[in-house]
Amino acid sequence: MVELASAYPQRAVSVKELAQNQRLSIKYLEHIMAALKGAGLIKPERGMHGGYSLIRKPDSIRLIEIYQVLEGPFSLLDCLENPNFCPMNQECPTRDTWKTINDTLKKILERTTVQDLLRKKEKKKKKGERN
Repeated sequence: MVELASAYPQRAVSVKELAQNQRLSIKYLEHIMAALKGAGLIKPERGMHGGYSLIRKPDSIRLIEIYQVLEGPFSLLDCLENPNFCPMNQECPTRDTWKTINDTLKKILERTTVQDLLRKKEKKKKKGERN
C-alpha cells in the first residue's frame, strides 16, 4: 500500500513490480491484491502501463482498515474479543495486561495512515542517502 501511495495519483503499479520490490511471490501478492480490491481500497487499471492504484488518498486509508481486510477483526488474543473463549477469563492474571497492549496497538493502527508510512519511508530514504 505504501508503494501504491508513492505512485498515487500519477500511475498504477504492476503486480510484478510490487512483488519484486517487496520480495514476495506474485501468486501470494495476487491474493493480497484481490482482498484489497474487494474491500474497495485499490483498483485495477488495464493497459500497457496497467497495474493497481489506490482508490482513495493515502491520508484517508488507516492501517486498521488494511489489517481488517487481511486478517479480520483486530484482537491479539481470542479471549480479548470473546471473553467466553477461555474458562479462566475471570481469574486470568495476564488478561488485563494483554487488553491494555491490545487496545494501545489498535489505537495506533486506527490513527496511522498509509500517508504516515510513506512519509517515514521517504524520511528513511533521505537519511540513508546522507550516510
